[in-house]
Amino acid sequence: MDLFEYQGKQLFARFAIPVSPGEAVTDVDAAVAAADRIGYPVVVKAQVQVGGRGKAGGIKLAADAAECRTYATNILGMDIKGHTVNVVWIEHASDIAHEYYASFTLDRAAKQYFGMLSAEGGVEIETVAEENPDAIAKIHIDPVDGLTAAQCRDWVVAAQLDASVTDAAVDVLVALYRFYVEGDCDLAEINPLIVTPDGRVHALDAKVSLDNNAEFRHADWADYELTQERDVREQAAYEAGLQYVGLDGSVGIIANGAGLAMSTLDVVNQAGGTAANFLDVGGGADAKKFVSALTIIDNDPRVRSIFINIFGGITRGAEVANGIVTAIGQIDLKSPIVIRLDGTNAEEGRKILEPHLGDTLQMAPTMLDAARKAVELATR
Repeated sequence: MDLFEYQGKQLFARFAIPVSPGEAVTDVDAAVAAADRIGYPVVVKAQVQVGGRGKAGGIKLAADAAECRTYATNILGMDIKGHTVNVVWIEHASDIAHEYYASFTLDRAAKQYFGMLSAEGGVEIETVAEENPDAIAKIHIDPVDGLTAAQCRDWVVAAQLDASVTDAAVDVLVALYRFYVEGDCDLAEINPLIVTPDGRVHALDAKVSLDNNAEFRHADWADYELTQERDVREQAAYEAGLQYVGLDGSVGIIANGAGLAMSTLDVVNQAGGTAANFLDVGGGADAKKFVSALTIIDNDPRVRSIFINIFGGITRGAEVANGIVTAIGQIDLKSPIVIRLDGTNAEEGRKILEPHLGDTLQMAPTMLDAARKAVELATR
């Protein structure tokens, strides 16, 4: 679950990570009132979950109430890369002497936490990695051992941050790591982490992704769900309890299990096609879930064919087949379906599906065969 900048900063503040005073508002009058309370100059910042806000005109420095009103009027409702601005963050402006980058995430291959620190902040870390990879100091952290201040100090030195702010930088990094772990984050990023002319270090931006699997530990996360940006397809999938990510291809994907769904996207690409979505119906997928999944995908105007890729495990193949048959009987499908069914009771499942096969519903023996057929149908 990705948070807006203002939500990330509010969480940062709980963990003693220094941030500028600010308020999130949804209308122009509230923006001016917030700026009056905070004190000018202020920065009016569009709240969207996409980069490039500044270049799009979504970040403006206001010296007084008149400028704040003008910028808030222009930014609220603005479209930035397909994202509509409904909230602006009014923040006291900061003088900047240096811009750094800091983040923590998970290195799944190493089974350790992974930190990156650079004296070249203010730009996307991908750009730094490509143009000057030596400018990024990296650290792996054993989750059992954690991160110490001494390790942070060595890390700061390796990143070649200004020596005069070493202590302050170490304090922020220790706090950011604690937030990353205790806050159950997938990503905790500050870019830029600034140094003011008087030597203070604090977060000028916040990019935070939370691990949905930890939601049971955080009652307040329900508020974040209410502000998540979802398109029509994603909202319908969320309401149906489906794991769904909309993409831009023409082959709709349904699979049971996140790993299988990812592999299905790959094999569709291998077959020369492009996926319209990632959709995991999960274990125990019944007819109701397949109705929801097929309805969401079939209503996507970009979808030209649907690839259902099921490996029976806890959910047996016969149960899946009955669910699919029930689902297609309730939906007036616009796109043909190709099914690959394997695993527990797969043979029984295939026998259940056979009487229903035809132009609308087809079956293939392997994942690659099914992908090729789905891509062929999508390009007709």
